[in-house]
Amino acid sequence: MDLTEKLTNRRIFLFWGPLALTWLMMAFEQPFLIAFIARLGETKVNLAAFGIAGSFAMIIEAPIIMLMSASTALVTGRHSYRKLKHFTDILNAGVTGVQLIMLIPPVFNFIVVRLMGVPEDVARIAHIALLIFLPWAASIGYRRFYQGILIRNNLTRRVTYGTMVRLTVIVIAGLLFYHAGIKGAYVGAAAMSMAVLAEAIATRLMASATIGRLLQEEDTENGHLGLRAITKFYYPLAITSLLSLGVHPFVTFFMGRSLMPVESLAVLPVVGSLVFIFRSLGLSYQEVNIALIGKQRQNYTPLRNYAIYLGVVVTVLISVIAFTPLADLWFRDVSGLTEELAVLSYLPLQIMILLPALTVLLNFQRSLLVINGTTGPISKATAVELVTIILVLLVCVIFLNLIGAVAASIAFVIGKGLSTLYLMPWQKRVLKKWNV
Repeated sequence: MDLTEKLTNRRIFLFWGPLALTWLMMAFEQPFLIAFIARLGETKVNLAAFGIAGSFAMIIEAPIIMLMSASTALVTGRHSYRKLKHFTDILNAGVTGVQLIMLIPPVFNFIVVRLMGVPEDVARIAHIALLIFLPWAASIGYRRFYQGILIRNNLTRRVTYGTMVRLTVIVIAGLLFYHAGIKGAYVGAAAMSMAVLAEAIATRLMASATIGRLLQEEDTENGHLGLRAITKFYYPLAITSLLSLGVHPFVTFFMGRSLMPVESLAVLPVVGSLVFIFRSLGLSYQEVNIALIGKQRQNYTPLRNYAIYLGVVVTVLISVIAFTPLADLWFRDVSGLTEELAVLSYLPLQIMILLPALTVLLNFQRSLLVINGTTGPISKATAVELVTIILVLLVCVIFLNLIGAVAASIAFVIGKGLSTLYLMPWQKRVLKKWNV
């Protein structure tokens, strides 16, 4: 895309659309698998186990999540490609090693059963599900590294094609395992692991021509980039993801001690997956702003306005579901929840209607700081969010004795809101520096 031309809403949409579609397709995969799990027997136990295993898999992958933003921002030629690829290799090896340690039975049981208070029957299934998730983290690390290269080179449609491969594998694997008599939590973990591995391979193949061209180009912009500089740039982003996803064990800890613990553990992934569908539209916008803002930051205003429109749209859409019979349709007919679990899902969803708009705002703020090279405040804002969530859960569960899923939804909204407030002064400093 030629950034010397005026950046219109249409041009932003054409660039952002494939990325939004990619995130939407990823967002739908969990509801799809939950619908399978809910129909495979022992619904509460398997949904809870799948939620716990999935949470740990996502925490373990946290350090590599921001690789897409890093490669979008830093890979400008042969030298920077090789250095960031080496950095990616190190990260992937590290997170896989952490997962292997977590899978040692005494370690897993100490954390999940003793510390988090998860019932033993749920923990046993979660342990095997986490073992099935073993290829997950490294596959996502490589996939996001190569996706960033595609985005920087205006090949966002290929990112979508990779996600289509991922969804196709999930559907095929889900259907095969569904008729194999396997526990629902194992079906979900196996389908997701196979799918991200296939997507990583497809993305690498689609990036081959671009990588070949990069290897022929002198790196005038980041030709002196070293591992130390990459680490300095990246570690606040890694900490951000780690803190953001690290909240899940704390939530599980409080769920296990709340009113209706197993029901809350079963319901929260279902509600969260629905909210994530709308949050994904905001998550997809971070790389758009990084790629399109321009060297002179001349496209800031149209990108900001587009973010505002996007925040309004996602709030309206999720509200239509949360406060109408569509919620009943989703939880009972699509997700396959029982009457008891469906009724428990309504209030948490209604509380979380602000999360998608807050996600748009937060990712727009983060993108400005990434562009400016001041990534430190991003991790601090996430720390504010994590501490807030824990404190709100403590009050709601221990002192107010609220149902766990309701307490978690309140904590998520307040935590995200305070995180965006923390970044406001930093956002103003960046804009003042840019004179926009």
